[in-house]
Amino acid sequence: MKCVDDFRLRFGKRELVPIVVGGMGVDISTSTLALEAARLGGIGHLSDAMVKTVSDRRYETNFVSGKLKRYKFNVASSDKSAVLFDLNRLAEATHNHVGRTMEAKRGTGMVFVNCMEKLTMNAPRETLRVRLSAALDAGIDGITLSAGLHLGSFALIADHPRFRDAKLGIIVSSLRALQLFLRKNARLGRLPDYIIVEGPLAGGHLGFGIEDWAKYDLRTIVTEILQYLHAENLDIPLIPAGGIFTGSDAVFYLEIGAAAVQVATRFTATRECGLPDRIKQEYFKASEEDIVVNMISPTGYPMRMLKSSPAIGAGTRPNCEAYGYLLDSSGNCAYIAAYNREVAAHPGSKKISVMDKTCLCTAMRNFDCWTCGHNTYRLKDTTRRLPDGTYQLLGAEHVFRDYQFSTDQKIALPPLPGPAGKE
Repeated sequence: MKCVDDFRLRFGKRELVPIVVGGMGVDISTSTLALEAARLGGIGHLSDAMVKTVSDRRYETNFVSGKLKRYKFNVASSDKSAVLFDLNRLAEATHNHVGRTMEAKRGTGMVFVNCMEKLTMNAPRETLRVRLSAALDAGIDGITLSAGLHLGSFALIADHPRFRDAKLGIIVSSLRALQLFLRKNARLGRLPDYIIVEGPLAGGHLGFGIEDWAKYDLRTIVTEILQYLHAENLDIPLIPAGGIFTGSDAVFYLEIGAAAVQVATRFTATRECGLPDRIKQEYFKASEEDIVVNMISPTGYPMRMLKSSPAIGAGTRPNCEAYGYLLDSSGNCAYIAAYNREVAAHPGSKKISVMDKTCLCTAMRNFDCWTCGHNTYRLKDTTRRLPDGTYQLLGAEHVFRDYQFSTDQKIALPPLPGPAGKE
């Protein structure tokens, strides 16, 4: 019976353990988590979501407060078109987060950064170029293009010295999306180095419609794309993601031709994960009925989360002057419109509720939007319940090794806590 360790992800002559830890923002996939995956021979992801906030927390910078101070005059205005990011400071924040992580990297693995196209930041093209270029400048091993089709993203960095050196990949949820990307970028003469196929059981934003996501399954999509790549003689590593909960789940995909698997849900319960410990306990306690897919994200994409997330129904005043990551090229965000509608409908109310959208920037920054994969309800089966009723947190190495070596759908429980059983 095979295990994940019987396979290898190959980039040219380089071989890695075929396990990729997904990029969860905001700083849920921490530098520490990404470095552990790399140390163990796989790939770990950072997320560049709200990178200025991450830099402020980790490296004692003041990017967010500086931006708020600059635009404080506009806080009460519904027109956010004036609220722009200082691109030099954006690049500096990216250098802090990515550069310091790469300086600390050990082992034979790699560290990638997950870059979401939907973080439009009131100047989509300009800010995306800076985010991509700064990550390359800071020495990142690879960039995963996510949350959008990224049809023009390669062109933004085509003149960068590392354009053909760093690994560049794309997340898609359908063959059609992949074909669009490949056609759009054919003139650049540069194929993606890998393709992550994210299925409908993934956490966070989904690449499916709210009405039909449950009609799809990862196996069918992966098989279709593998057949297409073979027919077109395209030798691009394919990496399935979404709902791969055990090493045996991973082996299934590796045996049918996948190059690796991307996993994330089980790493939310690790000590290295950036979620506060009290929220990790909410993930452990969740039942299948506690997990919902809704449309509260202002991006227009469905999003999976725990239904007890404080972000649902919150009436947060838009914090665009401090954050402003979801403002489009005209300074608009679906949450601003929803918030102003509720304010107008409830004049004089000190507190309002906005059920259809949420201020995702503020919610993610405060860890109030508890995004999760479908299998989060199974996390309690991967650990031990302690005498005080809480669940034992896991080490990232323990979870990584369990994926790497387990067979027959088995999940290894962590060592007992305390000196004798310390991991």
